[in-house]
Amino acid sequence: MLDFLSKYDVLGAFWVNVQLTVYSAIGALIWGTILVAMRVSPVPVMRAFGTAYVNIVRNTPLTVIIVATSLALNQTLGITLAGKTFDQQGFRLAVLGFIAYTSTFVCESLRAGINTVPVGQAEAARALGLGFNQVLGIVVLPQAFRSVVAPLASVLIALTKNTTVAAAIGVSEAALLMREMIENESDALFLVAAMFALGFVILTLPTGLILGWVAKKVAVKR
Repeated sequence: MLDFLSKYDVLGAFWVNVQLTVYSAIGALIWGTILVAMRVSPVPVMRAFGTAYVNIVRNTPLTVIIVATSLALNQTLGITLAGKTFDQQGFRLAVLGFIAYTSTFVCESLRAGINTVPVGQAEAARALGLGFNQVLGIVVLPQAFRSVVAPLASVLIALTKNTTVAAAIGVSEAALLMREMIENESDALFLVAAMFALGFVILTLPTGLILGWVAKKVAVKR
């Protein structure tokens, strides 16, 4: 009954999803941290940019963002992001889209974490002569990260599932392969659907359990 699976690289397709998740998560964490620094910055222009970016991108459907990166950057502007083949270009463009989208949720999670840090600590740091960047990087953000491990875990799990949207621009990941298998193996629809559902459970469940445990260990005691 499972003989047809030998014709498809299921593990390879899921490996693409894992790579999309890892690269996008790293980029989103970096860009999201920069965005939250803008949102709490004393400079009005930076606050305005951070707020506008988060509100616009977060409320734009992810599929629109991913397709836009392909149409606008690749097909219209001819930007290839160093990819020589279609798969490489699509992969890099998808990662860029996921970073742009997911970073907004990272930003809002961190902003909520910043709000849990007592104001007196930041005021004491400023009284010692520390500048905004020092207060944020040394005093505020370390505590904010510790308090939002659980929300960031939810963002990571959502990102893992969202990587299936990359199929919209032809990235050879699990959702694209599932669609191909459903078209070719119409007599095993339930089996194919169950297999891919189980695959994503295997990818996301350990993430939630591990980061949930980490969140309890590093939680800031008030």
